[in-house]
Amino acid sequence: MGRCPTRKVKKRRLSHKTARRDKFEVKGDDLVYTELRKPESEMKPLELDQDLPGMGQFYCLHCDRYFSKSSVRDDHFKTKKHKKRVKMMKGPAPHSQLDADLAGGMGMPDNGPKLMSV
Repeated sequence: MGRCPTRKVKKRRLSHKTARRDKFEVKGDDLVYTELRKPESEMKPLELDQDLPGMGQFYCLHCDRYFSKSSVRDDHFKTKKHKKRVKMMKGPAPHSQLDADLAGGMGMPDNGPKLMSV
């Protein structure tokens, strides 16, 4: 009673909450792209931060993620998600907010050249 007679195994679904949580914590693609384009002399060493995993010392710049140990970070470097992210950041610049505004018609209007009136 109370169970669906046709379904024997309950379907397992992934939780959408973790994806929503990560969406707002990660930097945008355009910010990461500009950070990667900075020369090595402008890059600062990582500071100790007790709130971050691994005291903030094990960081992936491409994915904007902190890791608890160097071995975990090294395993992350081998994943498909990281490799796709590196490939994306080596290509052309990702879209920025200015591009989105222009595409939506919210940017500066282009009314063509001004005509001389007589």
